[in-house]
Amino acid sequence: MLMFRRCLSLLLLFSVPLSASAAAPRTFEEAKKIGRKLYARQSVEFYCGCRYSGNKVDLASCGYSPRKNAQRASRIEWEHIVPAWVIGHQRQCWQSGGRSNCSRNDRVYQKAEADLHNLVPSIGEVNGDRANYSFGWLSQPPSQYGACPMVVDFKARKAMPRPQIRGMIARTYFYMSERYGLKLSKQDQQLFSAWSKQYPVEAWERQRNQMVGCVMGWGNPHVGEVDKSRCPTVVGR
Repeated sequence: MLMFRRCLSLLLLFSVPLSASAAAPRTFEEAKKIGRKLYARQSVEFYCGCRYSGNKVDLASCGYSPRKNAQRASRIEWEHIVPAWVIGHQRQCWQSGGRSNCSRNDRVYQKAEADLHNLVPSIGEVNGDRANYSFGWLSQPPSQYGACPMVVDFKARKAMPRPQIRGMIARTYFYMSERYGLKLSKQDQQLFSAWSKQYPVEAWERQRNQMVGCVMGWGNPHVGEVDKSRCPTVVGR
């Protein structure tokens, strides 16, 4: 029953009416504003399945227990599935001034940082704990965040997400790698190939791809094409 509720919560996350902007977001700040509109009505965060309203998380809705930072756990933050650190560290702009320099001066980085296909709402504490860690298989059972099935190994600098989102994470990495020229390690390629096969595309992921694709102007080809005839009337930011 618990697994069913988690699957249902994840489906609800992507069951909101579409809301498009005039164009793909140009900055991370614009992307966050659009993301809030896209996920406004059925607000369920990504890693744990907690419901939220506005910026406030209902921790009891998914049995979440703060690991250390209750204040940060109570709010929603916008998480890059492929971390901004990973995107930036493969570009010269980061070497010459870090993230702020990339955000100001590197157009490829700007587009990657603002790509809604790579952004999801996350409990702030989980977003902070995951940091720029890579994803991977971890042997320890989930226990750090109460009933939330996310695992973070701070010593190994790795995170293991719940099974329902592993396939989507893998396909997002492949998409970001191809669209923005990011290099994936052999280990990541093997892991994400396995996850993509083990956890194939489901209806909720196709629905999210359609929703986000209507804003961005294109979909993640590893999920499917966007039917532009189904995109809503354009609204302003």
